[in-house]
Amino acid sequence: MHFDQGELVAVLTTQPLDRTLDYKAPEGGCFLGAFVEVPLGPRKVLGVVWGAGRGDFDRSKIRSVIRVLDVAPMREEMRLFLQRAADYTLTPMPAMLRLATRAPGLGDPLSMRKIYRLGSGMPDRMTDARARVLEVLRDYGGLAFTLKELAEMAGVTSSVVKGLVKQGTVREEDSPRDLPYPHLDPDRPGKALTPDQTAAADTLRAALRSGTYGTTLLKGVTGSGKTEVYLEAVAEALRMGRQALVLLPEIALTAEFLTRVEERFGARPAEWHSGATMTERRRVWRMVGQGDAQMVVGARSALFLPFRDLGLIVVDEEHDTSYKQDDGVHYNARDMAVLRAAICGARVILASATPSLESWANAEAGKYDRLDLTSRFGAAVLPDMKTIDMRAEKMQPGTWISPSLRQAVQARIEKGEQSLLFINRRGYAPVTLCRACGEQIACDHCDARMVEHRFLKRLMCHQCGETKPMPEACPACGVEGKLAPVGPGIERLAEEAEATFPDTRIAMLSSDLFGSARALKAKIEEIAEGDADIVIGTQLVAKGHNFPNLTLVGVIDSDLGLHGSDLRAAERTFQLMRQVAGRAGRADKPGTALLQTFQPEHPVIRAILSGDEEGFWRAEAAGRQAAGVPPYGRMAGIVLSGPEVGPVFDVGNVLARNDAPLRQIGAQVFGPAPAPIARIRGRHRVRLLVKAPKGAPIQDAIARWIAPLRLKGDIRLTVDIDPQSFY
Repeated sequence: MHFDQGELVAVLTTQPLDRTLDYKAPEGGCFLGAFVEVPLGPRKVLGVVWGAGRGDFDRSKIRSVIRVLDVAPMREEMRLFLQRAADYTLTPMPAMLRLATRAPGLGDPLSMRKIYRLGSGMPDRMTDARARVLEVLRDYGGLAFTLKELAEMAGVTSSVVKGLVKQGTVREEDSPRDLPYPHLDPDRPGKALTPDQTAAADTLRAALRSGTYGTTLLKGVTGSGKTEVYLEAVAEALRMGRQALVLLPEIALTAEFLTRVEERFGARPAEWHSGATMTERRRVWRMVGQGDAQMVVGARSALFLPFRDLGLIVVDEEHDTSYKQDDGVHYNARDMAVLRAAICGARVILASATPSLESWANAEAGKYDRLDLTSRFGAAVLPDMKTIDMRAEKMQPGTWISPSLRQAVQARIEKGEQSLLFINRRGYAPVTLCRACGEQIACDHCDARMVEHRFLKRLMCHQCGETKPMPEACPACGVEGKLAPVGPGIERLAEEAEATFPDTRIAMLSSDLFGSARALKAKIEEIAEGDADIVIGTQLVAKGHNFPNLTLVGVIDSDLGLHGSDLRAAERTFQLMRQVAGRAGRADKPGTALLQTFQPEHPVIRAILSGDEEGFWRAEAAGRQAAGVPPYGRMAGIVLSGPEVGPVFDVGNVLARNDAPLRQIGAQVFGPAPAPIARIRGRHRVRLLVKAPKGAPIQDAIARWIAPLRLKGDIRLTVDIDPQSFY
């Protein structure tokens, strides 16, 4: 649809307004979906032409669109996706549009620009500032920067970068504003597949050729070659001239994955995640819209890129909780991938060794197809899994590696093989206690204990990120020398490993120990090449990494996630333990996984050992069904927050008393109650939980329930449909 100059158009802006705004079409007119710059008060803001204007007020006061941006218009399917995602998550449309326009410089004119890359040689004189510039360029693995971007990331002035250009250490190049991505060749031969991999790949290719929407759960034991199978589906999408999107849960996984894509298709795909430079992100956004990026590998927000013809979405490690965004727009990328594919007639592949119960239940109900890969690729076999009963181990005070595990690690060291010690806690110790008065050092702004990070010599709050120096004296009683760490974190475990296994190379993998995603990727590559004897890691290591020489996994505290109010506690523990154990024995050497536990008879631990995954899912599903909770019921979390606890509770009580719209659909409301973490960043938090039958229109009921509410002062309300965490 085209609007001629002067016609009224409705523009949806990225500003927090509750409606579209009327403007006059500019000189030359504009199309439906055009990205435009419009005046709003004294400012110029970004918007999209959403339809015809309403014209319900004085036409003489309506201003004109300033200009139409030189980018592909937003397609109808994308507008529909944003609208449906907004309706599902109860999110205002401007917030959804912000997700779809997260690329800098969209309005910049097309022109040549200067870009900067790593050159050769070293400067004649090295300074701290120069070293920081080179470190940023190395961390980002050859990606290009603008001068401003490079200077800001390195914390230097632009003259430092220009000085390095004169020395030849940094290259300055002229580049067109945004170049198309190199062509990926789908007919380049891939790896030889096993018979069951070939059968799965054939099924996926046939599904793609049907040209219709459908979702397939690709379940395969760790190391079974799921990636190779779904890359064949990517190849089929490319042959058909359609675009492919592969979502990964961790930036740290992208380096190894991009190498595999390059081996398979002869070129690197586009990357979209927080580790990519702003320059690169703008290029991806533009090229995807023009159809000049055949494949994108990215984090969850890549779902909101303006694909021209999206034919396939792969959600790798689909069970991973990082696909749920818990701030801003509360959405689950796995569910939104299915929604987007249904709108544009694409296929979805949900790949996991340990699927989420939601996906398992959808496959059981016939909503999703299911493909199983039952054996590991090549000579690799599944690890032998055993428990270490900690009740029978003689442990020294302040130690966490049992004698049995110590012996197993020592045996691997003598054979020249790698061991992984896993603990799902960052930092040195989760609690710092005063032995004089019993005070536990808490965050000043949150109801959370501060975690000691000994390498940083600071205490850190894992809720708000606040840090402070480790005090000499107790802040409560003032006694010096009585502060003691309680419980182990990854740093404390590393300290024990260094004392227990002297003269061994120990590497730590935790998200907070690396300044950038690129530095973390480099460390993972070094470990894979054999630069460590013992790897000590948090849940980061459970996600898809391939360490060929790793033959032993020791889980320090298998019981950590088994208890608590989270309805998914058993499921998450089961997934995490199976995923971690799957790091062992991925090449031709057999692997062993040892789980230290005080409850070897616990049903989850027994299910992990027996490998009876279907039995575990059936039992877990029966329990959830009896309780009427997801995926056999609907849930929504309402979080109210404000600087004073009284007014927040008052609003919660008003909501609880006026719950008629919820009762009309058979829903119940629980609360208000203090959230498990009742204060974050100085704001008091109160929760209500809505539980409804499976088919109930919960979004419509909640919208009617909260509509009359008028929030006063600094009180905020957020709605989380299908909550993944309950903090």
